[in-house]
Amino acid sequence: MEQVSEQAVDQHVDLVTLRKVIAASAIGNFVEWFDFAVYGFLAVTIASLFFPPGNASLALLQTFAVFAVSFALRPLGGIFFGVLGDKLGRKRVLSITVLLMAGATTLIGLLPTYQTIGLIAPLLLALARCLQGFSAGGEYAGACAFVMEHAPTDRKARYGSFVPVSTFTAFAAAAGLVFGLGTFLSEAQMQVWGWRLPFLIAAPLGLVGLYMRLRLDESPAFQAIAQQSEKAHSPLKETLRDHAKPIICLSAFISATALSFYMFTTYLATYMQVVGGASRPTALLASLMALVFAALLCPLVGLYSDWVGRRRTILSACGSLIVAVYPAFMLAATGEFLNAAIGAMLLAVGAVACGVVTAALLSEQFPTRVRYTASAFTYNVAYTIFGGTAPLVATWLIDVTGNRMSPAFYLIVIALLAMIGGMSLPETAKRRLDYADAH
Repeated sequence: MEQVSEQAVDQHVDLVTLRKVIAASAIGNFVEWFDFAVYGFLAVTIASLFFPPGNASLALLQTFAVFAVSFALRPLGGIFFGVLGDKLGRKRVLSITVLLMAGATTLIGLLPTYQTIGLIAPLLLALARCLQGFSAGGEYAGACAFVMEHAPTDRKARYGSFVPVSTFTAFAAAAGLVFGLGTFLSEAQMQVWGWRLPFLIAAPLGLVGLYMRLRLDESPAFQAIAQQSEKAHSPLKETLRDHAKPIICLSAFISATALSFYMFTTYLATYMQVVGGASRPTALLASLMALVFAALLCPLVGLYSDWVGRRRTILSACGSLIVAVYPAFMLAATGEFLNAAIGAMLLAVGAVACGVVTAALLSEQFPTRVRYTASAFTYNVAYTIFGGTAPLVATWLIDVTGNRMSPAFYLIVIALLAMIGGMSLPETAKRRLDYADAH
């Protein structure tokens, strides 16, 4: 049996350090999701600039194909950076990921267009997106682990909830910025230089994030296990073999987290326009209102999860999705601003609950020596399968069935499966993160 450091992870929590850890983790996570959001909101403009003219639908499909490729690389990035994070430490790897993500995002804002260099333009765009997706694979799970390993045992979800806060804030900032650019710039200005601004913002944000992360100490949990005489991490094959059950069960639950997140943040705005006939500004404003609501809701859900436990939060999250998704899509289908905003906020409740409890479960289900690797792999596989495909599957279901409510039924089915997977996990709300290292 391994011996845990006498300094338990939660015995002497430095709240000043914890706040710095939260801020440093949040800003990197913000950069990650800001890029994904901006790319989605500017997809039509990007399609017209980076792909051959003459077929707008084909160009848009190619744009989303590039978007999907970046998701395909996330599991590989999760494994690569996860293994490094368990071997070298959370701080070093998170410093690398924020630099790579910010650099890749900034590169997109500097790329020449199809009109300038022809087919090389979409190739460079795809390469930049691949680098962004690969580096992002090591960001979210690592950021969650870094915060959780600094947090008090009985308040892990509360403090961990600020990582999802930065996610929803990133989408809100992207929606607000794209809306503002569309309002104050002409279409010609957007085509020439306006579209570049959101991507170029990543450069200073990434440098600030890098500076903040480099000034932090390694997490107490990792420091404790790194001081042991035995190896401080396990090989990937052993990690996947020895922790297969929690990986499978947690992946099943995260399927609902991923699907509800992208249904809420990305697809619903399109649904408001295509099905409900809402204008683009109306859909963006309704989404923006719901995203701000979601960011404010995250800490409350964190408090709730620490109070009632993870399993009851899983039930609440999946139950909320099952109950709310149908009326949410019904309201969004009206195309009216107030109805659409209310519908989006209804869907946000379940999506936020799933996201917050996922942030806690990613760290609580695995011991320190494999936490980064196992959680990054689990998270990114689920997000690649169910998150990256959410808009595509939802659109396909409506086209095949002719039922505009089919995406809601799809989410209900996944939520039921996620509930089964989530309830197969042990209760870990009060478990110290060094517990599994000793047992």
